[in-house]
Amino acid sequence: MSNNTYINQKASDDFNKAKSRATLYSILNALTPERQRLLSLEDVKKILKPKTETYLGMKTVPVKLVVGSEGRYKDFTKAFLPKKEFSRSRWENIDKAHLQSIILPPIKLYEIGGAYFVRDGNHRVSVAKAQGVMDIDAEVIRLDTEIDIKPGVSTEELKKKVIEYEKNRIFKETDLGKVISPDTLSFTATGRFVELLRHIQGHKYFINEDKDEEIPFLDAAKSWYEHLYLPIVRIVREENILSRFPGRTEGDLYLWIVKHWDQLKKHYGDNFSLRSAVLDYSARFGTEKKSFFKRLFDFLRNRNR
Repeated sequence: MSNNTYINQKASDDFNKAKSRATLYSILNALTPERQRLLSLEDVKKILKPKTETYLGMKTVPVKLVVGSEGRYKDFTKAFLPKKEFSRSRWENIDKAHLQSIILPPIKLYEIGGAYFVRDGNHRVSVAKAQGVMDIDAEVIRLDTEIDIKPGVSTEELKKKVIEYEKNRIFKETDLGKVISPDTLSFTATGRFVELLRHIQGHKYFINEDKDEEIPFLDAAKSWYEHLYLPIVRIVREENILSRFPGRTEGDLYLWIVKHWDQLKKHYGDNFSLRSAVLDYSARFGTEKKSFFKRLFDFLRNRNR
């Protein structure tokens, strides 16, 4: 067998193995596909909201820290295994270069939170990971953020980390913990603690309309919690509303119901009751929680379509 024939066959075998592993992991995680989903830079930017970028130039980057892609995140698994057959030709050509110790141009990466996302060079990263390469040369642009991204983190885990960061920052900056326990407030989306802060500020403005002196922020926060937040949460608990919104929190429902109540009052008048608003929101937007077997049935049915 000639050397070229061996190289071609080896590259083809390498791709087949990598793609087969991708298929296996997809089957094993059929009910939780997010576990094998490569991070999308656009999704991460929406969560972290970087404000500045800095050109870092050429760097040698640990391959294990490359965790996502700008545009090809649907073509590879979380481990950068190729999912699509159309990747074969390009993937194999890069693997051939690796097998022959041919030096390829540096790839292009974004760095954010200590992790890296591919701008250009997804197939080279895929081959590097498959072949156990430790480091790769790259041209790097850094996106500014205070949140660290750990290798292997999912979009959902990253979102939870940012939510916790926002919560800690707001409680620290406002001393909100003096009147409201941090454990009583939680959300499932970023930015909602900032929105909550605006609710408290709005409540403070409303209270101050009837007073000669402006009340302190913490007094307004305590009043908001006792007279607006808790009454909604009590109704949500009494009516078991949360069961109709799987994966959500009482804080999420509070924000949605307040907006819904305001819309209802504009339509039906200010006497529209809070309880009626909660029940109306649940009836319009709630859903029955699916069992494991129901979710499995829906998955198999949609897969066969």
